[in-house]
Amino acid sequence: MRVNCDRVIYLGNEGWGQGRLGASRHKTLTNSSCRSLEGLEAFSCLEELILDNNLLTNDLQLPRLPHLHTLTINKNQISFTRCLLDHLAEVLPFLKYLSLLGNKACPNELVSLDNDESDYQRYRYFILHKLTNLKFLDARKVTRKERVEAVTRGAFMKIVKPKDDTVRRQPRDQITPASQQYTPLPQANRDPSNHRGILAKCHYIYRGRHSEGNRFIRDDQL
Repeated sequence: MRVNCDRVIYLGNEGWGQGRLGASRHKTLTNSSCRSLEGLEAFSCLEELILDNNLLTNDLQLPRLPHLHTLTINKNQISFTRCLLDHLAEVLPFLKYLSLLGNKACPNELVSLDNDESDYQRYRYFILHKLTNLKFLDARKVTRKERVEAVTRGAFMKIVKPKDDTVRRQPRDQITPASQQYTPLPQANRDPSNHRGILAKCHYIYRGRHSEGNRFIRDDQL
């Protein structure tokens, strides 16, 4: 642990320290395999909290920190943001800067090459819709255009993709051949000698009005 005036830095598995440091305003807990934030309620004066490179997941719980303006949770195991954002909006009313880079919930190319700029932009709109006081998100300043878009359409910008375990490739030995997938004709064969006819009465009466040939017959040929 390193203490520098009002700044406390924890490295490794040192925990949250003693109560005498509860007045600290800046706290860093990185590379500690942290899964829980239990004990953080003792630091009610925090203004900056760095939680990078840990094992925090979607269900992380923060105490109410009314003075906290900076929160970074980079490179953790957060894959879904809706519940997390609702929680942050409730307990961090003064939050201005948030960074989720390196998590699955942040769809940029650092996480997967399948993500593109449009995915990341929709993610930003959704975050700004939930956390309206943010001035910086990840490594980019929030623009006025983004804020307007977040108000009008941010609620519908959540990116939904199928989970890895729901999309499974069918084993090769269980794949049905294409020739057996469709049966457009009846499978039962009928004997060609067994004719089937239908007897019906024709209701159409020909009157010659629609005969095109009558136009070429002159009266002296009748």
